[in-house]
Amino acid sequence: MAVDGEKSKSSAIAQDFVQFALDAGVLRFGEFKTKAGRMSPYFFNSGLFDDGAKIARLAGFYADRLIESGLEFDMIFGPAYKGIPLGATVAAELARRGRNYPFAYNRKEAKAHGEGGNLVGAPLKGRVLIVDDVMSAGTAVRESIAAIEAAGATPHAVAIALDRQEKATENGVDVDHSAVQYVRNQLSLSVIAIATLDDLLSYLSGDAAADLGAHRERVLAYRARYGAS
Repeated sequence: MAVDGEKSKSSAIAQDFVQFALDAGVLRFGEFKTKAGRMSPYFFNSGLFDDGAKIARLAGFYADRLIESGLEFDMIFGPAYKGIPLGATVAAELARRGRNYPFAYNRKEAKAHGEGGNLVGAPLKGRVLIVDDVMSAGTAVRESIAAIEAAGATPHAVAIALDRQEKATENGVDVDHSAVQYVRNQLSLSVIAIATLDDLLSYLSGDAAADLGAHRERVLAYRARYGAS
């Protein structure tokens, strides 16, 4: 927590990331329908980190959080599709900082020619960090875990850009826990997020977001209705 009004290192990273996501048009306010059918007052579309400068800076935020967390791992895995460029650029950024990790990713469909199979890159082994953008239902994580375990490696942790901290749905019904909580508590994987919904609300309460303050009440109302316990 912040002491004497000063932000902690992780909070500073989160606040800077929220500002970056807004500037890049990745984080938007309005009315958006989520995969769960909810009408959300904000939307985070990582596909709009769509040029070299943006994705390089995004990789820097992942690297900042991973280094700040002290997490130890042996290699990086990027699940298809959004996790592929994320995992690759995070691996490149960490290597630039003197932390060189092997990297692999999967195909949605197995290749029947050439090297075959549905895994590309370094052999999966040791403690594997899964890198993705957000976690809505945990489906991509479960698929990644299956692929990693099938290769004889250990699913170890997940790094994501934004934790929406909202209830997951199972068979169309809201449950008390979020997808992130499920992965942490039921699958026993660490989850590291660059920023959370709490960080977004903190940003909307600050001076930097004076022109966005009107959105805060709608985001608070959404959290009151759909926030995970």
